[in-house]
Amino acid sequence: MSDTLLDVIDRGVTAYDLGRPLFQGMPQSPNHPPFWHTLPRRHGDMVRSDGGSAANDMISMGTHVGTHIDALAHVSHEGKLHGGQDARQAGVGGKFMELGIHTVPPLVRRGVLLDMPLVVDGEQIPPGYEITVSDLEAEVRRSGLDLRSEDVILVRSGWGARFDQGVDAYVGHQSGVPGVSEAGAQWLAEHSPVAVGADTIAFERLAPEGGHSLLPAHRVLLVEHGIYILEALNLEQLSREQVYEFTIVIIPLNLVGATGSPVRPIALVSNGR
Repeated sequence: MSDTLLDVIDRGVTAYDLGRPLFQGMPQSPNHPPFWHTLPRRHGDMVRSDGGSAANDMISMGTHVGTHIDALAHVSHEGKLHGGQDARQAGVGGKFMELGIHTVPPLVRRGVLLDMPLVVDGEQIPPGYEITVSDLEAEVRRSGLDLRSEDVILVRSGWGARFDQGVDAYVGHQSGVPGVSEAGAQWLAEHSPVAVGADTIAFERLAPEGGHSLLPAHRVLLVEHGIYILEALNLEQLSREQVYEFTIVIIPLNLVGATGSPVRPIALVSNGR
């Protein structure tokens, strides 16, 4: 009899947390509202007759802050969203009802890690470096991976190690940020993944002092091919432990009509692998 999922769990599963912590002042794209947290009620503000008390929280943030997933409504090109929808008309009423993040189901898929520094430049790809098709093909050969339809393909540049160094180091406005080229995005799309992701704030390459002025890979993936994008992933532990294939679980918040959602992706590996 074949193993059930519970059989695998009973034998032991290692979970890798691919999400970043959310805190005030965290590195993020300057294009989005920052994370903010406060306690509107603190312990002692109200004490019940039995001596009990409770605290609660309020947060505000953009949906593309921290580790997050882009819905297909996030990017348009020449006024059109994925499938040719009129972008302005689709957003009437302040919600994207057809391509918003609420249309993205919980994703439980095969995940693969393309560890690009191993074929490009050691521990960390240089600032502003554009990851080419040749680079991606070289990493697939090195790892022995086969890319399958409906995979989640994660591209590590090593830039994620800069997250703890603060905003300037991670956002890299002056230096540029490494990432996948337009041609590289097209190559990834040809393998029909359900989603792709990276350890940077924009997935694709950002030119020095260029910021988010040009995002052709977003157009290729979201608009032309309907492939979701994950950003600001923590891929360092997967790389250190040479975990290149795994089950990935990604659950967006059910935010009706939103263009994206914070997520805390988990990579799962059976201890008997």
